[in-house]
Amino acid sequence: MESAMTLTSNTLVYFVALPLLSSALLLLLGRRADRWGHVLATTVAGATFVFGLIELFAMVGRDEYSRAVHQKVFTWISVGSFQVDAALLLDQLSICFVLLITGVGTLIHIYSIAYMADDPDRRRFFAYLNLFIAAMLLLVLGDSFLNLYVGWEGVGLASYLLIGFWNKKAEYATAAKKAFVANRVGDLGLSIAIMIAFAVFGTVTFKGIEEQAESASQAAMVAIGLMLLLAAAGKSAQFPLQSWLGDAMAGPTPVSALIHAATMVTAGVYLIVRSNFIFDNAPTAQFVVVLVGAITLIFGALIGMAKDDIKKALAASTMSQIGYMVLAAGLGPIGYAFAIMHLLTHGFFKAGMFLGAGSVMHGMNDEVNMRRYGGLARYMPITMVTFGLGYLAIIGVPPFAGFYSKDKIIEAAFNLGGTKGIIFGSLTLLGAVITAFYMTRVFMMTFLGKKRWSDGAHPHESPFLMWAPMVLLAVGSVASGFLLYSGKRLEYWLKPVVDKHGHSHEEFLSHTTVTTLALSAVAIGVAIAIMKYRGDVPTTAPENVSPLTKAARRDLLQDDFNEAVLMRPGQALTKVLVATDEKVIDGAVRVVAGAAVGSARGLRTIQSGYVRNYALLILLGVAVLIAAVWVITA
Repeated sequence: MESAMTLTSNTLVYFVALPLLSSALLLLLGRRADRWGHVLATTVAGATFVFGLIELFAMVGRDEYSRAVHQKVFTWISVGSFQVDAALLLDQLSICFVLLITGVGTLIHIYSIAYMADDPDRRRFFAYLNLFIAAMLLLVLGDSFLNLYVGWEGVGLASYLLIGFWNKKAEYATAAKKAFVANRVGDLGLSIAIMIAFAVFGTVTFKGIEEQAESASQAAMVAIGLMLLLAAAGKSAQFPLQSWLGDAMAGPTPVSALIHAATMVTAGVYLIVRSNFIFDNAPTAQFVVVLVGAITLIFGALIGMAKDDIKKALAASTMSQIGYMVLAAGLGPIGYAFAIMHLLTHGFFKAGMFLGAGSVMHGMNDEVNMRRYGGLARYMPITMVTFGLGYLAIIGVPPFAGFYSKDKIIEAAFNLGGTKGIIFGSLTLLGAVITAFYMTRVFMMTFLGKKRWSDGAHPHESPFLMWAPMVLLAVGSVASGFLLYSGKRLEYWLKPVVDKHGHSHEEFLSHTTVTTLALSAVAIGVAIAIMKYRGDVPTTAPENVSPLTKAARRDLLQDDFNEAVLMRPGQALTKVLVATDEKVIDGAVRVVAGAAVGSARGLRTIQSGYVRNYALLILLGVAVLIAAVWVITA
């Protein structure tokens, strides 16, 4: 059997180079590129998608264990036995992300041409979009943790620039900084994981670590796994680093669709699945992954129920759905493929709904409060249908995409067996109930019922360049789940990467039983939402609500917790350190300096500057020496 690492390609670098060069060109040319910058950026995004399709077709034509291709770009680090190449790896896992990033990314570029048409800085916006795509592609194509880390940091930079694109508003700039800081905490975890891996294995390449993983100590593997999970939590807005995601909606809506639905927030899931050889040999870390995913899927769902801002409701939904993916990734070989399946289907229906939210805002003078919508189906039929198909997909109605991907995660959770299976399976079902409730709430408050907007609003359908990408994403919301699930297509495709040993598992609940439970959960959530929102909806949020609702409106007190546990103690510690620096360290330096200055002043008094005084001192010194010699020799 041919090794998956022996095939080489000289074209992989184009995936990163083309959008990176396009971004640099648009930024360096400045206003001279305003008229055509968006066209160049969109063309480049489309070209990378075409390259991805070409590589996919070539990959399908090879043996399943010989499909990966590798390209060394240059030698990056060469210190003794430590050798790191700037190299790219395209295999069955990374091609899924390449097509998602470039395919959905191209549609978002097209949408942005119309959405940002009146923005004077549209060219700069497209430059940042290309920069983001280049960094994200480097992240998923790097053949080592160190190469991945470069893309990881590039994605952090690009997201900061895009979230704070309208930084003339102070709250938008603050939101960008908040996202940046939260992600830096996660990045610290990734850097520590890389350092531990190098200390233990002497290499940071995926292949090199995988070959030694089974013989490594449990302590080292658990430490690496937990640090990788910390990194994933930061990038994918998972507990306890999830507080930044809602504020990140400050960026233009296409940013929310690209970063917070289809790409950046899925990077943490990619990291865990790519590091399967770490987690499979560290059961403790693997269990913590499941725990974090379970907590986050409920956490995000509860927040989503209380949000009136349509984008923040979708952001909370993203947090919850990524929680499903992380939970599945923590289940090991029985869950890796389902995590990626849900990631891919989620990329279609959530990106489509974010673009739908942008379309609604476009027709409603940038109003985001759903309590001031209502009855928009009549005025925005295309937006309503495309958004509605995404809604049916995310809640898991057959035959839409989420029905296949999310139900398989619920089934895999129950298949853990025993108490763990019952607990985590039940949590995934509870998440399905809440998801069905808050997404039905969003759909009804936006498109159904009586109109609640002011007379100054004139809702209308968006232009072709905006609704055409929404239609294509809606098609993916309908068909992607069946295409990936049918014949276990995605499972077999990913097996050489995530399940080389062919692990088997017992079936705790039958597929039919799980499907029945999941559909019942969906029906319950939808029914509750219809009963609650079928009548008139007040245009202002009621004040007399439960403590849980009040807490959910404030993101379940995430910021309060961070302020009390992290920020305030951090400020206090900083004050102590500053005082210690000023009074102890700087004080000691000042004492030494003062002693030197004082002694210098004392010595200076014997320096008169008169030659006759110096001659007299010399004469006296010679006389003293002669006297001393005379006494000694007498």
